[in-house]
Amino acid sequence: MRSYSELFRTREFTPLFLSSCFRTTASTVSGLALGTLVYRATGSPLLTALSMFGPSLVQVIGASTLLSAADRLPPRATTAGISFLFGLGTAAMAFPGLPVGAVFALLLFLGLVQSFGGGVQWGLLTEILAKEGYLLGRSVFNMMSGIAQIAGYATGGLLVALLSPRSTLLLAAGLYLAAAVTARFGLTPRAPRALGRPSVARTWRANARLFASPERRTLYLLLWVPNGLVVGCESLYVSYAPSRAGVLFAFAALGMFAGDVTTGRLLPPRIRARLGIPFLLLLATPYLFFVLRPGLAVAAALAALASVGFGSSLIQQERLVALIPDELSGHGLGLHTAGMVTMQGVSAALAGGIAQLVAPATAMTVMAAASVAVTLALAPALLRHRAASPEDQRPEPSTAHGRQSEVNSP
Repeated sequence: MRSYSELFRTREFTPLFLSSCFRTTASTVSGLALGTLVYRATGSPLLTALSMFGPSLVQVIGASTLLSAADRLPPRATTAGISFLFGLGTAAMAFPGLPVGAVFALLLFLGLVQSFGGGVQWGLLTEILAKEGYLLGRSVFNMMSGIAQIAGYATGGLLVALLSPRSTLLLAAGLYLAAAVTARFGLTPRAPRALGRPSVARTWRANARLFASPERRTLYLLLWVPNGLVVGCESLYVSYAPSRAGVLFAFAALGMFAGDVTTGRLLPPRIRARLGIPFLLLLATPYLFFVLRPGLAVAAALAALASVGFGSSLIQQERLVALIPDELSGHGLGLHTAGMVTMQGVSAALAGGIAQLVAPATAMTVMAAASVAVTLALAPALLRHRAASPEDQRPEPSTAHGRQSEVNSP
């Protein structure tokens, strides 16, 4: 599969894409509205950052207990059901007078639900496109995410200003419900990829199997830590520019879009494989200049330039998909997603905590420096794996065929 037109001619790709588009836009609009609501109520950079990214923290619980569900639940019903729950939860957050503690309780519940949702969606994508088409398909999803975030943050900022944060949350809830309807009536029923009931034991066993490979371990860490630390920088946009945060978010999304187009469509595979580490360094370096407290225009340009580096995720994911056994595709990709958003939540909390002590601009620089340090520390291991012979890099053989994996596991 070599072109975008081929993707959209593939059955089920379009409804999965549209459902994700609705969900991403809803998440963007609701995140900005909720962050604004919490900041107005508390004036706290820490609570504001946690309201936008904190629910990710709970995903580490889901990744260690619920992730086996990603391959053992029917994909259509699960995808539609998760969007429906998010719609209800977002509408509930718009209730006037709802205490901040109750808002965070809802956010944590939704984060737990979402902990296996990414695995369901990306595992389904590998079935619709097969592994050979995953990179191109995922790049389209990432580009859509960039466009949806640009539109969502711009629209969300306008709606918050013209209406109110609570009204904006209700509109976001409607978008989540649209995502649920699109998934329910656009996707076809599919059997789970693996038989047996989800369990904590199966989750632990699969996690241990995935982490047994040194190369997979390195890829997971590169996908989780440097990117997550940079998201900590982004979590301080509202504190850095309270009335113009939507501009920073929109420019960051524009940069991410450019990086995904370049990585997914324009770069030849041989060159792309060598740019994972340089892109990760690009992702963090521009935020080092925030120590100078640039004005809005320069800050937006730096955010856009940095976000081009998010293309590194596609490069790491392409290799990770090749190394994950077929019967663990949902689990393996769900582990990536859950770990990534968990690290984003940890980084948002860390960045918010630092910003309580120093200026938000200084906290952003500290997080960026940490991202650069982690990338440089992990780079030698990745280069060793890449230099290994093809025989050493082959994925481990599957222990079962297709959906028959782990049927007899307790």
